[in-house]
Amino acid sequence: MKYFFLSDGWKVGRVWGVGGEWTAAGWRRQPDIQQLKLSLLDRNEKMWLYRVEDAVLMVEVKPCAPPDPADPAKNIGSVTLTRLIDAEQVLERLGTIATRCEIENPQLM
Repeated sequence: MKYFFLSDGWKVGRVWGVGGEWTAAGWRRQPDIQQLKLSLLDRNEKMWLYRVEDAVLMVEVKPCAPPDPADPAKNIGSVTLTRLIDAEQVLERLGTIATRCEIENPQLM
């Protein structure tokens, strides 16, 4: 599995695998991308942890809000994440002093 953090207010767009852009027709299914119930707060920005299958190489993310015509300098169309991280890197990030980890609806094991 691979992982990435995504800020509140952003969503997943296109996805790329080994053969190029992921298509449901080519793979006969959608890519396995799940938002986990774990987030961190870094400089007042809440970022959710997402898990993706190993076949995913890159993920395009874009803001949920429509562009603001009053301030075009702040508008971002999309960003492509090319360096997805592994579980060890997630733990390193969660363990940094500058972040606060939050688990939503924790369940007893």
